[in-house]
Amino acid sequence: MLLEGNLQGSQHIGIPVRDIEASKAFYGGFGFQEIMYAEIPVNGDAVKAVMMSKSGLTVELYQLVGEELEEIATRKDGHVDHIAMTVLDIDKAFDDLQAAGMDIIEEAPVSLDFWENGCKYFTIRGPNGEKLEFNQIIQ
Repeated sequence: MLLEGNLQGSQHIGIPVRDIEASKAFYGGFGFQEIMYAEIPVNGDAVKAVMMSKSGLTVELYQLVGEELEEIATRKDGHVDHIAMTVLDIDKAFDDLQAAGMDIIEEAPVSLDFWENGCKYFTIRGPNGEKLEFNQIIQ
């Protein structure tokens, strides 16, 4: 079994949005609470990301910039971008899935200034083009 003992379960569902504040208010109306907010610098602008959680379900809402933001506005269906799962050891997960011949999008795990001490992630494509993210929150 792939990632046996390393895969811990779901972490979040990633949803690209056009207006982060409107989306926060929408999910807040269902009782979701903001548990993390970050801005990632991109070419003089910033991708905004917020984690909203309720009863064990966490959604990552993120507002892209430039052409990527414009593309989101044209979507009719398919707004869920990725499903993320927690792993205990991101580097081992990367090595294991690379050895298994998975279609890995990143060249190596990526570090982000999310959460208190940061996190590392990488993404693979499934057989239908779906994206599965593997994520380790640094303790």
